[in-house]
Amino acid sequence: MVELNGMDYPIKEVTMSEWPPLLREIPQPPTSLNYRGALPSPDLRLLSIVGSRNYTTYGKQVVDTLIGELTGYPVGIISGLALGIDSLAHEAALKNNLYTLAIPGGGLLDDVIYPATHKRLANRILEAGGGLLSEFAPDFTATKWSFPQRNRLVAGISHATLLIEAAEQSGTLITARMATDYNRELMVVPGSIFSKNSYGVHQFLKLGAVPVTTAADILEVLQIRVGEGPVQSELASLTALETKVISLLHEPLSRDELIRQLALPISESNQLLMLMELENHIRYDGRQYQSLV
Repeated sequence: MVELNGMDYPIKEVTMSEWPPLLREIPQPPTSLNYRGALPSPDLRLLSIVGSRNYTTYGKQVVDTLIGELTGYPVGIISGLALGIDSLAHEAALKNNLYTLAIPGGGLLDDVIYPATHKRLANRILEAGGGLLSEFAPDFTATKWSFPQRNRLVAGISHATLLIEAAEQSGTLITARMATDYNRELMVVPGSIFSKNSYGVHQFLKLGAVPVTTAADILEVLQIRVGEGPVQSELASLTALETKVISLLHEPLSRDELIRQLALPISESNQLLMLMELENHIRYDGRQYQSLV
């Protein structure tokens, strides 16, 4: 990993060995990847959630309900940090202590995060132990062509994609098509036959996408049994900082490296790690920390 700057959550280059495995399978894999925060743990089943910028009250209710019902399961939420359903998905993941990864349409420097109104959301994702990922240069400004290019990463990194509200000509449909092209599972939430926001969704429903009406439908597609995972229930009770520590410990880390990645004052980091040891969430063997949950 190569550090590119000195921010609290520095931009790093993802070495080939660290690439999320599914990204290596797509027809046009990226030539390089940068990230901030934490990459998804190999133990997670990754679900990309995409949909309309102009969502309805129904769309928001769907996002909040379905992601809320995924609390305690080994699921990570992927989306594009965009206005609309994307940002609702990230917000709901944060609220329910689920790992979330944002893949914006530009670089990862604070000055070019797109949209600029979601700079704070991006930082909250990092603070909660999530991550930002991009194949563009850190200072690249999002442009019209970069969003379809970004969409292939959203579809490619995920085990399945869930489409929630999309008009007939919505750009969101690009991600849905790519999911099917990449042999990923595509799920859709049926909508009102009177809403234009349902037209694009129902196109894929007719083509054989999996209809979703409860989180149990999502878990079935992700091959997770309902009620499975007491460890994940334990994760759901952790604070945002504790969740971040567990996310960072997807592989053992030395004390110095863990404290550096936490980006907290040393005294605060030491207190946090001591409490987590006492609660049997993590273990320190004198050389490295490892997660116990």
